[in-house]
Amino acid sequence: MLAQIHLLAAVTVLGVLEQAYFFLQVIYARRAFGVSPPKISGPPEFERVFRAQVNSSEYFPIFLALLWQAGLFFHQGLAAALGLLYLCARYCYFMGYRASSSERLAPIYFSTGVLWILVAASALGISHFFLSHYVGLNVLQLVTV
Repeated sequence: MLAQIHLLAAVTVLGVLEQAYFFLQVIYARRAFGVSPPKISGPPEFERVFRAQVNSSEYFPIFLALLWQAGLFFHQGLAAALGLLYLCARYCYFMGYRASSSERLAPIYFSTGVLWILVAASALGISHFFLSHYVGLNVLQLVTV
């Protein structure tokens, strides 16, 4: 069982560490710009760091659900590779947004594209499971014949 999920688990841990890094960046920005909690507004430099962290946190549960569904039902290696691409794109998004709001655009489009590929892999894998398990139709066997 563990051999079937070890890559997904590793990408999940990396994702959690990335989220922790983003949280720490908000703490450092609060100190640097004198923005005490619970305030969420301040200089534009602080607000960009704060928004980048919040936006990344909002997408993280979606990413995790898709990562695991695609990995369990479609292919663990592909899902893990896409997960790493997503995490890299999110890091670029965070750093770009921190520098300028316009520099966040390319990485956010890329990471959204990766999420859509994970959606497709999940849907294909789950559909194949339901068709083979409940209907007795093995789509892979039909395609290879």
